[in-house]
Amino acid sequence: MNQNIFFRSQEPPLSQHLQSLQEEHRDELENIVRVLASITNISPEQVKPYMNNLLWQLLNKQEERPFYETATALEWVTAFREWAASHHHNAPPLSDYAVSRESIYEDERL
Repeated sequence: MNQNIFFRSQEPPLSQHLQSLQEEHRDELENIVRVLASITNISPEQVKPYMNNLLWQLLNKQEERPFYETATALEWVTAFREWAASHHHNAPPLSDYAVSRESIYEDERL
């Protein structure tokens, strides 16, 4: 018995999926190609590669993982510096009292 059967993906390969979509929706895709050809004044044969590429990109689009899951230490540093640089640097500084211990814990004295 072939053990590779257990490791096959549930999803068909992307090219097979694209091909099956093109077969299932042939009429709709041909209408889209005709409309795009009409709008752009180019032949349907010239539009078809663009449609195929667009379908491929849409099917191939995978959810991107969030920055915090994939970023390296250097990317974090760069992102932080860019974020810091994006703020106004001409704001007046805080007073000594505003950053003093008394000011920070003022509510606890009550």
